[in-house]
Amino acid sequence: MKKFLSLLFLSLFLLILLPNSISAASKPSKIVLDGQELALPADVKVSIIDQSMMIPLRVVAENLKFQVNWDQRSRSVTIQQNAKAMMLTVGKKEAKVADQLVRLDTAPRNMNQSVVVPIRFVTEQMGLAVNWDNRNKTVYLTSPPQNPDQSKVPNSESEADNTEPLTHVSQIHYLNQQLVIRMDGQVTPKISTLANPARIVVDLPNTTFGALTQPLDSAMMGKLDVSGQPDVSEVRYSLFSRDPEQVRVVVELSQDNPASYHQEFIGDQLIIDLSGTGSDPQTPVSSGDENERKIVVIDAGHGGSDPGTTSISNKHEKDFNLALALKVQELLLKEPEIEVIMTRDSDVYPTRTERVQLANSLNADVFVSIHGNSVLESPQATGTESHYYQRSSSKQLADAIHKRLVQAMGLKDRGVKNTSLQVIRETHMAAVLLEVGFLSNVSDEQAMLSDTVQYKAAQAIVDGIKEYLSIT
Repeated sequence: MKKFLSLLFLSLFLLILLPNSISAASKPSKIVLDGQELALPADVKVSIIDQSMMIPLRVVAENLKFQVNWDQRSRSVTIQQNAKAMMLTVGKKEAKVADQLVRLDTAPRNMNQSVVVPIRFVTEQMGLAVNWDNRNKTVYLTSPPQNPDQSKVPNSESEADNTEPLTHVSQIHYLNQQLVIRMDGQVTPKISTLANPARIVVDLPNTTFGALTQPLDSAMMGKLDVSGQPDVSEVRYSLFSRDPEQVRVVVELSQDNPASYHQEFIGDQLIIDLSGTGSDPQTPVSSGDENERKIVVIDAGHGGSDPGTTSISNKHEKDFNLALALKVQELLLKEPEIEVIMTRDSDVYPTRTERVQLANSLNADVFVSIHGNSVLESPQATGTESHYYQRSSSKQLADAIHKRLVQAMGLKDRGVKNTSLQVIRETHMAAVLLEVGFLSNVSDEQAMLSDTVQYKAAQAIVDGIKEYLSIT
C-alpha cells in the first residue's frame, strides 16, 4: 500500500511540474505565408516555449522552402536561402549568422522526436515579418516587398550592417489608469497628444508584435476591453508601419483634454501612468497642427481570398488596389496633420463589414476605397469614375479627388456618381470609392499597372484629401 501511495504521489507531482510548453504544443495551429495558409501535416504543431514560437525543422525545409542541413554529430543545423545562412545548435542560445554570434531568446531543442527552432528568429533573418495571433493560434509570415527602387539600396557595407534588431511586444494591458506594454527590450517611445477626441498616442519605433496575448485581426490591429475603466473610452493597437516596423498604441480618453502622464520602464514593461500621481508627471507639448490631426482610412479593395476582377492580361484587381493604396499611404505619412490608417497593407481579406467597423470605430474624418473597374464583355470601356453615397461631405470629397485623379490618369472622365455601396454607405464620415480605370481595357490596364502613373494617381488622391480637409 505504501508503494502504491508513493507512486501515486510521484505521478501527481510530475503532472503539476510539467512545463506549460507541453500543453501549448498540443493546441492546433496554422502558419499563413503572404496571405496563404500552409498545408501542414496533421502532426505538426507550433509550440510556445518561454514565450517563443517554435516549429519543427521539417516545416522550415518543406513548407518555407529554405535549404536545411542537419549535422547529427554536432547536433547543429544550417538553414540557408540564397546568400543568407545561419547555424543553430540544439541546447545553445547562440546562433551564427554571417559569421557573427547572435543571442537567442530560446534555444533549439528536441521535442516529440523532432528538432524545433524559433520561427521568429529564422524567418526574420531571412527577411520575413512575423506576427502571432494568440486567439486563433496562427503565425502570419509576410515576405519583404519587391521594390525596384534602387535608391533605397544601402550605400555601403557599413550602412547595410547597421540595422538594429527588432523589439517585440508580447502584452498590452490597461488597468487603474496605467497602460502597461511588455516587450523583450527597451525602446524610446514617442508620445503625443491629439484632440477631438482627446487621446494619447504611443509610438514604439523599430518594434513589432511578438507572441501577443491579445487578439489581432487580419490587418494587424486590435482593441482592449476597457469596460469598467471610466477614464478611457478605447485602447487600440496596431502594426502602424512595416517599413520600418512600428507598433502604435492609442489611448482614447473620456475627458475632453489629454491628461498628464508619467512614463517609466520596470524590467521589460513600459508603464504609461495617466493618474497624475507618478513621479515627475509631464504634459506632452503639442503643436496646434498635432491637435488638429485628421484620421484618414485608406482601403485597398478586395484582397486575400477575394481577388476582385481579373484584368485583360489575367492580373488580379486586388494587387493593383494594394499597390496604389500603399503609395497613397507612403505620401500621407509625410503629412504631419494627417494620421493614416490602412484597412490592409498586405494580401489579406478584411470583410466589407470589418472595413466599415474599423473606420467608424476610429471616428475617422475620411474614408477612401481604391478599386479597378472591369467589363470583360466590353473591352472598349475606359475611364475613371468616383462614387459617393448621399452625404454632402462625401460628394465634396469625391469632387476634390476625382478632378485630380482624372488628370493624373489621363483617361476618360466618367464622372462622380451617387451609388449605394456598403463601404461608403455604412461609414459615418466623408467616404468615396474610386474606380481608377478599367483593367479590362488594354490602354487603361497599361496605365494602371505603371509605377509612374500609380504615383501620379496617389498624389492626386492625397491632394484631393488635403483640399477636402483644408490642409495646405
